[in-house]
This record gives sequence, C-alpha cells and structure tokens, in this order.
Amino acid sequence: MIKIPKPQQGEYNPYAEMYIKLLPDDGLLLKHLERNFKKTKSFILSIPRNKLDYRYAPGKWNIKEILVHIIDDERIYAYRALRIARNDKTPLPGFEQDDYVPFSRANERRLKDIFEEFETVRKATISLLKSFKEEDFLRMGFANNHGVSVRALAYHLAGHELHHVNIIKERYL
Repeated sequence: MIKIPKPQQGEYNPYAEMYIKLLPDDGLLLKHLERNFKKTKSFILSIPRNKLDYRYAPGKWNIKEILVHIIDDERIYAYRALRIARNDKTPLPGFEQDDYVPFSRANERRLKDIFEEFETVRKATISLLKSFKEEDFLRMGFANNHGVSVRALAYHLAGHELHHVNIIKERYL
C-alpha cells in the first residue's frame, strides 16, 4: 500500500485542519479510507431506525442527509484531486453544501441504497488515489480561492467523514 504523508500547513485552507487532524500521521490514508467506511457503516447500522430522521435542532440535517452529504463531498473533493493531479491550472470553485441537501432526496432513500452508493464512491476514490504517483500528491492547485495540494484534498475527504461521525455520536444519540 502506498504511503501518503499528511499535508503540511500551507497546502490547504486553514479551516480544513479540523478534518486533517482527525487522521493519524502514519501515511496509511488508503487503509484508513477502507477501514473508516466499514466502521461508519457498522456504526450507522447500529443506530435505531427511528433515530435516522432525528434533528438535534431546527434546520440541522438528519443522519441520512449527513450520509449523502459525506458522499457528495467526497465526490467533489476527489474531482478536485483529479483535476489538480492532472495539472489542471484552472481555479476550482467552491460549493454551497446547504443547497445540496434538499435536492439529495436522502429521506426518500433506503439506508441500504445510500450505503451501496457510499461504498461505490469510496472504492472509486481509493482507486483514483492509487493511480497517483508521489509527485501527483504534492501538486498544488486552487480550489475555493485557496491553494491546495492533492494530498490535502485526500486527507480532507477522509477526515470529513470522521468529523461527521463524531457529530452524530455527540449530538444525535
């Protein structure tokens, strides 16, 4: 398994630190992506079904919406990583996550179907990252008006999942 060292400050927007710090500094990002998907799925499936629609405050997402948000975010960050790894110099725009959720139709979907999509996206992300060489992970580009490396995008998407699992544990159960 290839090692992907953690990004250094300056390779990402400072707000991403809250995601990146959730991962160990062992370079085993691909292994963590595989394991974390399994842990997340097992954890969510252990939650009583009636809690999947729970919102801890008005306007907050429920658990199914959080899962689809994680999937959407992973797709976007993997796409950014692809563009920058391929040396695309075009600055990439940000996105408004709150605008995505109402159109995700998460609450019309079965949890089984959401996890099938999540697993497909995760496998595609891992496959994409495996195709990159060391110099690809170090390549810098611009996303959301900030310089970012490919490895920072990869760590961001992995930490983003952990961040939301932590929020579910703290505020939903």
